[in-house]
Amino acid sequence: MKELQAIVAALCRDDCGPSVLATLVTAEGSSYRRPGARLLVRADGSRIGSISGGCLEEDVLERARRVAASGAPETVVYDTTSENDLVWGVGLGCHGVVRVLLEPLPARPAWAETLRENFAARRATRLAIAHGDDAGPARGTRPAPADAAPAAGVRLETVPPPTALAVFGAGDDAQPLVRLARELGWIATVADPRAAFATAARFPEARIVSGSSDTLVARAAPDAGTLAVVMTHHYVHDGPILRDLLAGPAPYIGLLGPRKRAEKILADLAAAGAAIGPAERARLHAPVGLDLGADAPEQVALAMLAEMQAFLTGRDARPLRERTRPIHG
Repeated sequence: MKELQAIVAALCRDDCGPSVLATLVTAEGSSYRRPGARLLVRADGSRIGSISGGCLEEDVLERARRVAASGAPETVVYDTTSENDLVWGVGLGCHGVVRVLLEPLPARPAWAETLRENFAARRATRLAIAHGDDAGPARGTRPAPADAAPAAGVRLETVPPPTALAVFGAGDDAQPLVRLARELGWIATVADPRAAFATAARFPEARIVSGSSDTLVARAAPDAGTLAVVMTHHYVHDGPILRDLLAGPAPYIGLLGPRKRAEKILADLAAAGAAIGPAERARLHAPVGLDLGADAPEQVALAMLAEMQAFLTGRDARPLRERTRPIHG
């Protein structure tokens, strides 16, 4: 997601100029990157993104120069099965076949503007990438209606909005959490009853919200697509914030701190009349994070984000060597 966000931001700059976009449109067998991976080659030779682990890029860059000169899109197939791997001279050993579309782009293409607007509004975007040889000069990326039907030689892709993370608590340990979330391309909101902590200077890339602990969740307004974590380190603040989050639509709610503390907060909320049933407990991750042996704030942030990523993708976070199905399956 961050890769596409960076590409869209570059394409929507007034000084971007013409460029060439390489999109991995199909993959059969094993492949380092999956369909939807993109590499933008700008007129000055700089690039953003990747379509492989670095083994195809040299050839793609050479082809991109030809596409930029001719103005005609090109679709290339890289067959990296064992018997054909050396033909390409890339030595991938991936045992897969990937198809890559290279398309020349004008400054500020319409589909990039649509993506930029939808990213900001946190709306999904439907794209159609025509890559079949029979498409001719029409090969390329375009916005597609939500009900677009699959067709041969066309990749339909739904680009989700950036993941939203609401962090309730603006202590020093929240800073690496927000930094790492931004590295993933997530959009962060930081909320704290203590205005001196929740500041733009401490969290320059986050939306800042302040207010009493009884009103903080309403002010931050996490929706059904927002992951939330409570980490004020103050019992008097965590209780009301957790109460309001459990009553709201956030699908993932993390609570930092020991299990015994979490159970006491839940018992107090239930005694005060809050509905704490199986549905609420299923959304609550307390203690938040994976068991990584984390201690330092950066390590704790990694443990929390790793659990959130597993939640988003429906994975169980076990080591890949224990996985019996394909990594990307």
